[in-house]
Amino acid sequence: MNKHTSRVALIALAASALTPLAPAFAQVDEDAGAQTERRFGPVVVTAQRREQNLIDVPLSVSAFDGDLLAELGVADITEVAKISPNVTLEVSRGTNSTLTAFIRGVGQQDPVAGFEAGVGIYVDDVYLNRPQSAVLDVFDVERIEVLRGPQGTLYGRNTIGGAVKYVTRSLANEPALKVRAAVGTYGQKEVVVSASAPLSDTFRVGGAVAALYRDGFGENIITGKDNYNKDVASSRLSAEWDVNPDFQLRFAADYTKDDSNARQGHRLIPDQFAPFTYPVLDSEYDTRAGLNVVKQESEAYGGSIVGEYTLSDTITLKNILAYREDESTSPIDFDSLPEADLDVPANYANDQFSEEFQVLYSSERLNGIVGVYYLDANASTVFDVLLGTTGDLLLLPGLNAQTFGDVGTKTWSIFGDFTYDLTDRFSVTVGARYTEDERTAKVLRRTYIGGFSEYFGGNPLLIATTSDFNGSATFDDFSPRLSVSYKATDSSNLYATYAQGFKGGGFDPRGQTTAAPDLDLSGTVTDAEIYEFMQFEPEEVDSYEIGYKGSQYGGDLNYSVAAFYSDYKDVQVPGSVGIDTDNDGVNDTFTGVTTNAAAATIWGIEFEGSATLAEQVFNQSDLFNLGWSVGYVDAQYDEYIDAFGNDVANARVIQNTPDWTASGRLSYDTPLTILDNNGRLLMNTLVSYRGDSSQFEVPSAYLDQPAFTLVDVGMRWETEGGRWGFSLNGKNLTDERYIVAGYNFVNVNTNGTITPTLGLEGTLTGFYGDPRTVTFGVDFKY
Repeated sequence: MNKHTSRVALIALAASALTPLAPAFAQVDEDAGAQTERRFGPVVVTAQRREQNLIDVPLSVSAFDGDLLAELGVADITEVAKISPNVTLEVSRGTNSTLTAFIRGVGQQDPVAGFEAGVGIYVDDVYLNRPQSAVLDVFDVERIEVLRGPQGTLYGRNTIGGAVKYVTRSLANEPALKVRAAVGTYGQKEVVVSASAPLSDTFRVGGAVAALYRDGFGENIITGKDNYNKDVASSRLSAEWDVNPDFQLRFAADYTKDDSNARQGHRLIPDQFAPFTYPVLDSEYDTRAGLNVVKQESEAYGGSIVGEYTLSDTITLKNILAYREDESTSPIDFDSLPEADLDVPANYANDQFSEEFQVLYSSERLNGIVGVYYLDANASTVFDVLLGTTGDLLLLPGLNAQTFGDVGTKTWSIFGDFTYDLTDRFSVTVGARYTEDERTAKVLRRTYIGGFSEYFGGNPLLIATTSDFNGSATFDDFSPRLSVSYKATDSSNLYATYAQGFKGGGFDPRGQTTAAPDLDLSGTVTDAEIYEFMQFEPEEVDSYEIGYKGSQYGGDLNYSVAAFYSDYKDVQVPGSVGIDTDNDGVNDTFTGVTTNAAAATIWGIEFEGSATLAEQVFNQSDLFNLGWSVGYVDAQYDEYIDAFGNDVANARVIQNTPDWTASGRLSYDTPLTILDNNGRLLMNTLVSYRGDSSQFEVPSAYLDQPAFTLVDVGMRWETEGGRWGFSLNGKNLTDERYIVAGYNFVNVNTNGTITPTLGLEGTLTGFYGDPRTVTFGVDFKY
């Protein structure tokens, strides 16, 4: 077995990861090996689809193992952004479980069917095609990896901005049981149980269940329900079968049900239409949203079969077969008022089948992968937009603009990536990917009078069909990757990488065909002009990166620095525009308009690392450790063509991309005996900073989030042998208020007055990150 195929234990934040600097450990008087592990926490990463020391990987990768995530009290995947430079992971507006993800200024905010994610989310190598149900709770996890920059030559689905890999724990060869219970502020109550057992020498089974509950941070003062509460039940089952020494199979299934209440927004301005007056509420977590015709709920499930066959000492075959579904219903009250001025109940239904076959090659000097990927996915969205109604929504007349969008995706690709060691110090990596996407779309938009449609319990009168569109398109792309790396020493790596990213085109499922312009001024809007109005093209990015990774002083200092430059072309810009269909001066419906209107230049730097500051300070076995991450990004539009053909790049910004992100973690690990029980005490302080950021391309003094800092602290005491553990975590100790999402359908005039652009009340609402919370947990493992 050579150095490339052996399992390599990663040393602490080695070069680009903030991994556990000081996990609690079993023995008080450790030997040298245990002492090193306690200090640095070994982790294995597979960013290049093979196990490698992170120093050897010519990519920007952050890796966090399950112990660190538990010590920091990380509840869900969005919190990983605190400790990852130039990364945004947030809960989307109006939902509890839909993810908005950006890396280095590239992502996708709109969760409606038809838009591909800019950042890929993977669960055990299975790509999640839609952002719904992608706010993954963190439990029974082995590690999470964040890969920055285009990922296409190594992974099944091409992702233009980067990828987040969520890796669940593998099954142990011995019976294992872990139980964790937690209580906290806002009525938090959580129980997580995981267990595994070998049924024979070759077959193991395991599973995990989680019940996660919390009262709301605020209240819906109209319905009396909690706002921002949590009520989630989740389970996973897995089995591993060693068919023979060369052939292994892994079966996995998961199910999640989210019965949390609808998360409604906080109005940032008073209402703009008489006769009622609604001032801005004091608490950012309170709302007056009155929409309640459907219940908020989300359900997601899926399964996979992974087979791996060692054909020879140099060739391994791997197959990943997976199927997933999710369904969700959301009563999204855009205006957050009891009036039905802009009420949007919505249903989302997604399913996907994927198949990936890989051939992995590993020899003394040549290592790489060739793969074939196929995805057959469907995304369906239906929602009403009720405008200008008060009182009983189902009894009084109301104008309703309904949208039904159904988008199918069939894509196949072939990809490969190989690294050749020209010498023991100098390596060259060449990769390439060919992708072919076929997109089909059905968009049906109808206008009703009389309230909500039959999808949401109503029986309105149909007065117009404004879209009845069926279209299809095929997009293909060839994306290369080239990297060179030089290792001056065994513990350093200087590299330069070029990679091209691609995100397929499609059709805007909210487009209104009657709004299509007469481009040739012929007096008639042709089918070709409608097709051009509804369809948008792929976008591409050329990414250049140079970096250095190093480990010094016997591993006491580990760091990485990277500089990147991205040429972002044909940027897809989704948006909604209000339309006045009856020429009364008030927009009574809207149309989705998605164009390839922009080009951008994005560059920045990233610096991550860890250091053992001191050891044996107060006793023979204590440690002080420091971990850090710093990111800077300069993201500017070079071109941005508005609906009138004007270049307004100087008045537009890259959304969800703060200029500075940073974090610092100081930990102290020491022996501590309590009631004659030997153990270890671990204390953590995490400070994370995010600079100014904008929710949309058009800046808004109301919605844009100024820079803010979060302070989290935690402590954990674990008994000798690791049988019992007790933890206390406090997050956002300074109780910061910060916006993570919002809706904006107003114009703020130069004199400070506000003009609604859709509806009458003026929709300008914000959604906020969590306030200060405290959690106490107890865990037992066997």
